[in-house]
Amino acid sequence: MEPLTEQQIRAAFVNCSKGEAQRLSVPRDLAERPWAELDYLGWRDPRAPERAYLVIELDGRVRALALRCPTAATRQARPTMCAMCLTTPAAGVSLMVAARAGKAGKQGNSVGTYLCSDLSCSLYLRGRKDPGPGARLPETIPLAEQIQRTVTNLAGFIGRVTA
Repeated sequence: MEPLTEQQIRAAFVNCSKGEAQRLSVPRDLAERPWAELDYLGWRDPRAPERAYLVIELDGRVRALALRCPTAATRQARPTMCAMCLTTPAAGVSLMVAARAGKAGKQGNSVGTYLCSDLSCSLYLRGRKDPGPGARLPETIPLAEQIQRTVTNLAGFIGRVTA
């Protein structure tokens, strides 16, 4: 993923208003992120732990989603597999819900998917972050195909949000 600026990130949100995008908390360490190893940028809001954000470049366009997710206190303890990277990390997997874009979102419609709670799919795939014992099953497909599968899964989720 190419490095993004705060302005690019704020302008990319598809499921919240411009005002909401301006008020949300963007990571202050954008310059230190391992951009070359990220398929998407994801973070939890430190001021509002039930909020998370995801930014990805698809077909030359940067897209961003505002997500709602359970806090650590309300999350279930049983192991669950991330629908994007197919990992069951020790940090957990959360049902993350995005308001649909446009009129459907204003009417309260949303879609959800299971994502790594720490939004570190890219780092788990590449072995840059340890998901814990038994969290990644051995795969026979090359890393490039695992990465493409994750990006395709994310694109499908964003497609459901923007449909």
